[in-house]
Formats: sequence, structure tokens, C-alpha cells
Amino acid sequence: MICVGIGRGRHRHVIAEHKFLAENGIRLVELRLDFLQGAIQIKRLLRDRPCAAIMTCRRPVDGGHWQHDEPSRQLVLRTAIGEGVDYIDLEDDIAASIPRFGSTRRIVSHHNFQLTPPDLHSLAARLVDQDADIVKIATMANHPSDCLRMMELVRTSTIPMVGICMGEIGMPTRVLAGACGAPFTYATFHEDRVLAPGQIGWRQMQNVYRYDAITPATRIYGVVADPVGHSLSPVVHNAALAASQIDGVYLPFRVPAEQIDDFLIDAVRWPLAGLSVTLPHKEAVLRYVTQADDLVAAVGAANTLKFSSDGVAAFNTDATAAVDSLDATLRDHGGDGLVDVLGVKTVLVMGAGGAARAVAFALRKRGLDVTVAARTGERARRIAEEVGCKAIDWEGRYRTPYDCLVNATPVGMHPNVNDTPFDKDHLLPYMVVFDTVYNPENTLLIKQARAAGCRLVTGVDMFVRQAAIQFEIWQGSPAPEQVMREALKRATASAKQHD
Repeated sequence: MICVGIGRGRHRHVIAEHKFLAENGIRLVELRLDFLQGAIQIKRLLRDRPCAAIMTCRRPVDGGHWQHDEPSRQLVLRTAIGEGVDYIDLEDDIAASIPRFGSTRRIVSHHNFQLTPPDLHSLAARLVDQDADIVKIATMANHPSDCLRMMELVRTSTIPMVGICMGEIGMPTRVLAGACGAPFTYATFHEDRVLAPGQIGWRQMQNVYRYDAITPATRIYGVVADPVGHSLSPVVHNAALAASQIDGVYLPFRVPAEQIDDFLIDAVRWPLAGLSVTLPHKEAVLRYVTQADDLVAAVGAANTLKFSSDGVAAFNTDATAAVDSLDATLRDHGGDGLVDVLGVKTVLVMGAGGAARAVAFALRKRGLDVTVAARTGERARRIAEEVGCKAIDWEGRYRTPYDCLVNATPVGMHPNVNDTPFDKDHLLPYMVVFDTVYNPENTLLIKQARAAGCRLVTGVDMFVRQAAIQFEIWQGSPAPEQVMREALKRATASAKQHD
């Protein structure tokens, strides 16, 4: 069950959102009384309520907005109990002083916005002793292992427990809460009104992650990156899983570079079935691979992992997707592919990460004259040596005109949409311009290249192609590529409207 938090300043807005949520199938809401301005009208909020409600009144120390004294706050909580609210949230330091009354169920909660304590079991036991019907623990995740400890605590709890890790690292615990046995998880009414770090909107929880369908048997996939908040991989892959009626969920895992080893060592504890791998981990993950395809061995980077009883298999779908995308674009313009009458012979690849390496390798293998440019000249030279191509300094990328430009850097990615890796004055009509950034699809580079009359390949095409190959690796069946493409288009259009 998803509990949607409502934090508004006016009673009528709270009541309207409560009604709207109930009409859309939500069965439990949290009414954040600390957001209300003026005298709090408990009876008005509870009268004719359309679904069950938790009433919460948070102090600033617990992440709330209460601006008055503590006796007044506790009086509000007692009043809510007296009026028969379905659930009352009581912090662990005051729960003992507010006795049980009537049919109201007691949620005894603890919040830590700095860290996840080492001894969660002792903390949980202390909360249970406060006459709790439900225990809620919300702590900040600073390491992926914090999420695992929290989920394992919930799984082994003898009373109903909601255990959530806050922050971007902790986000998976919100989606997997029900599968661990929690009676509900928390979501926000709107992404712009987050009530706690790492919260996501109820529509996303319901429509993208299919929260209520996740069980302990659900296979867990995801994208591992840092940062990961910009990634639309969950939108695309969850749409494919749903369309194919596969019992799986795809999550964003934010894992800093220094924590990737621990994350992969703990893969079986989630347990993970497959991962998309992106910056900054495409090379580091190879330390934990037991088998790799030919492209991974040649490129020295992986963007896909498959976990099984036989070990961890690594694949690289970037290279194949990049070449297929370029081939398709050139064919659309009347050619026969990359080596054709359209004259694509020289390529400049901008970037020095795993994607740049994969694209450079694939194009060099096709017989094209490839040059790599990156802000870090040493990394560009290393790629060039490994791939068998040339490298130049970043400042030298304008000295020679190229038939094809490939942006394999994150420059231009949301939210930095006004940036471009290549000045418009150097774009020429005969060029093919390929931007691997997919969010937004129409980057500044793509817009300026279109204005210059260049042939274009956007990141959306490559992204969907590589995601479809990943799906086939994990599932052993064809991917619903059109479903994935439509999901990505909707998500990028929505982000554009939101901006």
C-alpha cells in the first residue's frame, strides 16, 4: 500500500487533495499538520474523510515545519487521537507521554537525517516498547549497505514496521518496502513537494514501479551510477517489464565510485538479477565479472551485467547500438550505411568514458578514421592506444573538419541544457552529428546542428537500442522496443513541459 503525504498550508487544499487521491485508488494518506497555517481544525480534516489518514505534526529537528512550542504540538496530537484519527505518528521521545485512546493506531517513529545507526535492531526494540502498533524508522543512507540493513530489519520484524532509508542512495528501500513486509511505503503528492529526502511521487511509485505488484519473488534489475537521478532507464525498462508481463522491477542505484566494490559484493543480498552500468563504473565493474563478451574484452568497459548461479556476466551494448543508430540514420538519407557514397570517412569522438571507448572501437572496427578528444588528454590518448586510433587535445577539436561528430560526454544533459561540447560556428552541412545524450533529446548541439543542415542521430535512438539489447540479454526474449521508445518519449516530453 502507498501512503501519500499531503503538506499544504490551507485546510481546503488538504481536503481537496485527500479527496482526489482517494478517487484515484489511494487508500491511505498522511496529513502533515505542521504545514497548516493558522488554527488547526482537526474535526474539519477528519469529517467525511474519503480514505484512512495518518496525522503527523513534525518538529524542525525531525524534518518538519512546526513553528510553535512543544506543549501546543502535543496538544494537537492528543486532539487528533481524541477525534478518532485512524493513525497517529508519535516520535519515540514523546510516545510514552501520550497514552493510547480509542481505536487510533499508534505509529512510533524515529528519524535520523545524518546517518543510519549501526545497531538498528536495538533501536527497533526501543520503539516497540513504546506501545507501538507500527514502528517507523527513517534514516539517511550514506552507503548502499545501509539500505540492505534496513530491509533485512523489516523482513525480520515481529510487528508491522516501515523501514526507509532517506536520500538518493536510499530510494530503493521506498520501492521495495512492501516486498520486505512493510504495511505501506511513503510517497509525495507531487515531485515538487517532497516531504522527506529521496521521496518520489505517488504516480511514479504506482505507474512506473508498479509498487503493489512487487513481491519477495520479484526479480530486481537496475541502473548503477553516480549521479543517477537524471536517468530515465527505470522508465524505459519498467515499461518493457510490464508490457512483457515479467515479474521484475528496475531501480536506480546511486553508488559513489568508492562504494562500487561493496555494492557488487553484496549483490546477492538484494538480490540483483541484472544491472545497467554507467558513469563512473563501466570499467570498475570488470573486477567482479566471471565472464565477458568479446566487445567487453576489446573495449575494456561494460554497460550490462547479468547475475546468475554461474557468476556475473558482462556485456557491452553501447557499441552495437551506436553503430546501428548511425547506420539507420544514413540509410534514411539514401545511403547504404556507414561506409557509403555519403562520404563518412572521418569521425571525431568527444569524450573519454566507457561510452566514448565503445563508440570509438565500433567505428574503428568498421574501417573509419577515428579521432578521440577529451578534456583529460591522458584518458583520450589511452583510449586511442587501446582502440588503434588518434587522439587530440580538447582545444584541437576544431582544427580539422570531420565527416561525423559524436558527443559521448554528458555535456548538454539535463539540467545543463544550455551547454554544448562543439561550437556552432564549426558545424558544416555535410556533417553527421550524433549526440549520445538522450535527456533532453533535442540538446543544444542537436538544435544547432539541425540549423546548420547536418544529418542527425539523437541519443534517444541509441539509448532505446542499447536498452532493448540489455532486455534480451536478461530475459532471453525480444524486447518490446516500440513500448520502450514511447515510454522514453513521454518521459522526456513531460520533463520538457515541467521545465
